[in-house]
Amino acid sequence: MKLLAIPAALLITGAFATAAQAQYQTPMYPEGYVGGDAMFWDLNPDGASSSNSTGLRIRGGAQFNEFFAAEAHVGTGGSDGDVELDYLVGAYAKGVAPISQEFRIYGLVGMTEVDFDVDRESGFSYGAGAEFDVAPNLAVGADYMRYLDKSDYTFDAASVGVRFRF
Repeated sequence: MKLLAIPAALLITGAFATAAQAQYQTPMYPEGYVGGDAMFWDLNPDGASSSNSTGLRIRGGAQFNEFFAAEAHVGTGGSDGDVELDYLVGAYAKGVAPISQEFRIYGLVGMTEVDFDVDRESGFSYGAGAEFDVAPNLAVGADYMRYLDKSDYTFDAASVGVRFRF
């Protein structure tokens, strides 16, 4: 009886280890993704009152390995009476730091064009954020971007949303 208990225990342990390993398989790269966010933007001109509102942002990209991705943002919406965000569009390099299997922090650097109803500008952009996997291909996250940093104003946005990997 004891002779059968040892192989049975090893078999059961191996089955659980295989099931746990299958749950956390390493992704195949490159890995595409798309996401949608609520974007809380703030236009802060020097010497004048700031304008802020809420818009929508769609982002997508490709993750080339565990640490690097390329990402694009397209956003629109929101008006604070004096200023309306017609659109923003940008392309960024994304550095990723995996904290655990499900949690990542990241930084973004790139270029953005922003069109307000009164002006259109483009320039260097940067930001940082974090994501948490809630399902194998679905993550929730938040980030903060400095889309424009001009001599007479800044344009920032904090965003929260979801991302789907395929």
